[in-house]
Amino acid sequence: MTAAAAAAALTALLGMTALLGAHARRSACTTSDLRVASRGVSPWWNASAVGGEYISAAAFLGTAGLVLAYGADMLWLPVAATAGYVLLLAFVSAPLRRSGAYTVSDFAEWRLGSPAVRRIVTCCVCCIGWFYLLPQFQGAGVTLRVLTGAPVWAGWAVVVAVTFPLVGSGGGMRSITSVQAVQFWVKLAVVAVSAAALLGAWKLHGAPTPVGDGPPRFDRTTRVHVRTDVAVTVPVPVTVTAQGRLDGVRRRGEAVSLTEGPHTIGRETEVVFPEGAAVPHADRLPLQAHDAWATPFGRDEDHELFGTYSALLGVLLGTMGLPHILMRFYTNGCGSAARRTAALIPVLLALFYVFPTVYAALGRIYAPELLMTGDTDAAVLLLPQRMAPGPAGALLTGLITAGAFAAFISTSCGLAVAIAGTIAQGVRRRSGATAFRAGVVLALGAPLVLLPRIGPQSAAALVTTALCVSACTLCPLLVLGIWWRGLTAAGAATGLLLGAGAAVTAGIVRLLHGAGTGWTAALLTAPALIVVPAAFTAMVAVSLLTRHRVPRGTDRALRKLHLPEDAAAH
Repeated sequence: MTAAAAAAALTALLGMTALLGAHARRSACTTSDLRVASRGVSPWWNASAVGGEYISAAAFLGTAGLVLAYGADMLWLPVAATAGYVLLLAFVSAPLRRSGAYTVSDFAEWRLGSPAVRRIVTCCVCCIGWFYLLPQFQGAGVTLRVLTGAPVWAGWAVVVAVTFPLVGSGGGMRSITSVQAVQFWVKLAVVAVSAAALLGAWKLHGAPTPVGDGPPRFDRTTRVHVRTDVAVTVPVPVTVTAQGRLDGVRRRGEAVSLTEGPHTIGRETEVVFPEGAAVPHADRLPLQAHDAWATPFGRDEDHELFGTYSALLGVLLGTMGLPHILMRFYTNGCGSAARRTAALIPVLLALFYVFPTVYAALGRIYAPELLMTGDTDAAVLLLPQRMAPGPAGALLTGLITAGAFAAFISTSCGLAVAIAGTIAQGVRRRSGATAFRAGVVLALGAPLVLLPRIGPQSAAALVTTALCVSACTLCPLLVLGIWWRGLTAAGAATGLLLGAGAAVTAGIVRLLHGAGTGWTAALLTAPALIVVPAAFTAMVAVSLLTRHRVPRGTDRALRKLHLPEDAAAH
């Protein structure tokens, strides 16, 4: 029943998406339509579209998974993501719109007069976009696997099969604006209605608390199926029944006593835990008592304070440089409209972010085995059937499936447009729609090469990596390029290369080889606290050393950025 409901909801969502895209494509006939929707999008509709593409796999699945695993500390991430739009409103949105550029690469060349800086920015945009696409594909694969048993690659295929024709078949930005705006309200309605229904079921179950003494415990006899090899820590000795490889020994359904401490479980192994048993935790997740989980800084981990502040800084500043979000402000008719758009976005995001904590707390009660398998992103998907078995749970599962794929598709569309538009403008500027569609192929194809090599990853961790690259590259460029007359091409190039080199290297090493332990893990996971100041410092220092090379048209460019359009024209 669950698989049928998920398939029906996905079919309905894809049908709605196709109709919206087809309707918008009929009016999209120019290059301006493809890239910036002819600059005719209203602030309210544009803010809805930004919300639609920003509420991605990380927001829909990953935030609840992070709070489930790590506790109250993770609430800083949605706070930082929303607060990032306040900085965007104050420092970037209106000036960037007044520049008249189509893309961030266009802005860089217009402001600094350097094709070399433009090419570096194009590479940065591609890296950010590809890192951000990874969790969309990963989340789609997890969703279909959990709900229907389909292979992970089937989810990737669905996202690509919908995104490519929607973006590349003639609609471009005009087409996806309607899709993303409608899908934001679909996602908000889905997450709100489902949360309200699950809270009602929780109340009927006696309102058990997710906060108490000791680690979480199974509230019933629970069969846990482990899909990949996992190392776990058992907090309290327990006797289980195992079918598969446990601690390197093949088990055939016999009882096994697990002592307190580390153990290994092989792939495709099933372990049955008795009611009341403490939940083992995957080694990569912290083993927390309920009270520590609900308390900020309740974890006892190495370099926790550095990691929290570094991730917070990366998300906060990274939001200012996301290319698919920045591109949205070019679709407004004027700088004041762009500012109104940026002001509306935090309100819409705040409405959405009320709900992931609800799913995390309920997952702590009704799906604690996810802490053992490490598949915490599945909490939102599993809760309906756990809490309301039968038709009601199937209906809620269908709603959540529609909301999840709306998140994957709308964000993927925005990223594909941003990457394709940047590539098309920079490589073959006059080739129009053909170069744009080639850029879409490259945008969607590159992450598929990396996905099979990285294994299971948290959606929120993948998005945090993209935001870190953005914070270390495009954020310094935009802030200094808009607000400091002394920025030179040499300074911008030095800061971009330093920031991109450090952040991208850290991200790839962590994805392919793991984060390790100690300071190595802290720096690979969240390097923004060191790399962002270094990138700013490099841009300023090299610009001061090359102050004689400030572009001649800088004063005129700054007037255009900061004066109203009618005043700047004189």
